[in-house]
Amino acid sequence: MLVILPENNREAAVTSNNSSRRLNRRTLLQAGAVTLGAAAFPMPVIAQTKPFAGVTLRGASFQHRFFTLLQNYIPEFEAQTGMKVDLQLSALPVYNQQANLELSSGGSAFDFCNVTFTLASRWVAAGLLTNLDEFTSDPNLTPSDWNPKDFIDGAQVPYRDAKGATYGYSWEGGAMVMGISRMDLMEKKGLKIPKTFAELQNVVAEINGTDGVSGIVSWLLHNWCLPPYIQGFGGNIFRNPPGDVMPVLNSPEAIQGVEYYATLLKSAPRGVLTYTEDQARQAMLTGRANIFNHSISWVAPMLLSNESKVKETARVVRMPAGPARDCPAANSQGLGIPRNAKNKKAAWEFIKWAVGPDISMRLVKEHGHSSICRRSVVESETYRQINMVNGQDLGALYLEVLGLPAKGDNYMAYRTAKEFPIVGDVLNKAFEQVATGQLAAAPAMNAAQEQAIANMRRAGTNL
Repeated sequence: MLVILPENNREAAVTSNNSSRRLNRRTLLQAGAVTLGAAAFPMPVIAQTKPFAGVTLRGASFQHRFFTLLQNYIPEFEAQTGMKVDLQLSALPVYNQQANLELSSGGSAFDFCNVTFTLASRWVAAGLLTNLDEFTSDPNLTPSDWNPKDFIDGAQVPYRDAKGATYGYSWEGGAMVMGISRMDLMEKKGLKIPKTFAELQNVVAEINGTDGVSGIVSWLLHNWCLPPYIQGFGGNIFRNPPGDVMPVLNSPEAIQGVEYYATLLKSAPRGVLTYTEDQARQAMLTGRANIFNHSISWVAPMLLSNESKVKETARVVRMPAGPARDCPAANSQGLGIPRNAKNKKAAWEFIKWAVGPDISMRLVKEHGHSSICRRSVVESETYRQINMVNGQDLGALYLEVLGLPAKGDNYMAYRTAKEFPIVGDVLNKAFEQVATGQLAAAPAMNAAQEQAIANMRRAGTNL
């Protein structure tokens, strides 16, 4: 047991840098008396109540509302455990680049990190992450009521290896839905909620400019926003992922999807190609843009946030279906521990807390955060009451969309292919060329196809 002696006794008991002092009999008796006293009347010893005292836990992720909310509770976690949490947040592209370099080089700068959906399969296959089953299977480290099987299965798929071992636990379920902020304007014009691509294009064009409202808003990660349109017309990013990863960026269907999405964004705010998620969210909260197709956590605040100025006129519904397929994007983000992390047990303590049932429910109750990945929380009466707004059951919608890729063929398989980050970067640049009028869709996507193949081969992919 660690005993902290009074200041005068410590000064008499330690050896200074300049001289050696012998402990006299009185000093030893004093120290012994303190030790006996501590045994008879237990002191608030840090080592007993705070096993991670003195530990500075370093973690990293990209900027997201989940972490903005979580930071409000981290001081509680620090007080409970004794550790200090140094959480570094950066823009998604910056984080992905830094984390990929850190993990690939075998670095140990992070004790925990976000396991980005698009990089998860690459990191897991390369052995860059710690097997979390080592922690969940140990009752001394994880109580049974934490229940790893409580996580929505579709959200956990990216973080498992071929044998089923788990390397991350999801904190965010990205179920793409359509948010409408100004249903009042639509009703004045006799417009209904769009259910098809054709109807969506008509509504966006009709509303654009009405009362200063943009028809639609989006954000800069085009390789997330664009594929549902490509797939809706019957195309894909790869020929048949994950087994066949030959890019098909210049298929007629892919070109049609690019043209369609570029046309939609002609009714978006100026500068939309560089909008962050938060900028797009603010445009919806204030009613400056009418439609946003994105993950429910970025759309639902229109109905739930105290900042929202459009609560009475907002709607959250299924994203419109394409003429060939219905493929709203669905993904997740998870927390994991790098293979060479220095403080793995402390990192697990943080992850266990951050995605635990208690903090998950608090995020729902206190902030209306809806994209929780614990089924017990999403199916709870508390969640249903909070997320039943204007007759809309957001929880049911969230579970429906998040589960779609598991029905039939997994249309999100393109995004978990380890080659996707390479092709996704090419797709981003090609779309920007089309959206800014530098190139027409066909030549831009033909060039993208050639560039994607060249980059993949350079990275070692056999095609």
